[in-house]
Amino acid sequence: MSSLHDIGRAVRDRRTEVGLSQGQLAYLSGLSRQTLAGLENGTLNDLGFNRVARVTSVLGLESAPLNTVGHSKKRGLWMAAKTASASCAQELSPETLGEALVRGEVPPPFVPHLVHLLDEAPVQVVVMAVEEAAAGAHVAPKAVWRNVARLAQSLSVHRRALWTSSR
Repeated sequence: MSSLHDIGRAVRDRRTEVGLSQGQLAYLSGLSRQTLAGLENGTLNDLGFNRVARVTSVLGLESAPLNTVGHSKKRGLWMAAKTASASCAQELSPETLGEALVRGEVPPPFVPHLVHLLDEAPVQVVVMAVEEAAAGAHVAPKAVWRNVARLAQSLSVHRRALWTSSR
């Protein structure tokens, strides 16, 4: 999937190629000219999927189908273990983290690591770690999520509501 900046560049190039002004494309796609200019100049932080889709469809631009190919190439447990170990003297290994997530039990020396992970790590990193741990242990990710919720509760992490709300 492309970044908003890359999409903006493709929109500008295609708009020019088909001979539309920013005003015309804005009108055809239901956006303001200022929003379209921000997209093309790369100054927008967010536009929303539906609005991007309206602009790209007017221009005949197709996005790649949504998939997890890039996601599957990332090492979720490794990234999560590194994130969890950021402020700790002892490093948490991806294997130990995976076992802790699958079993729902944290070896005592690594409790601060799990607290840090569940309180500070980007949600995407935790999602990848859970997915990878579940696959490695041949268990359903749902079971690992239950363990994450229990760990968040028992460790009294600040973001425990985030991890326990979908239980």
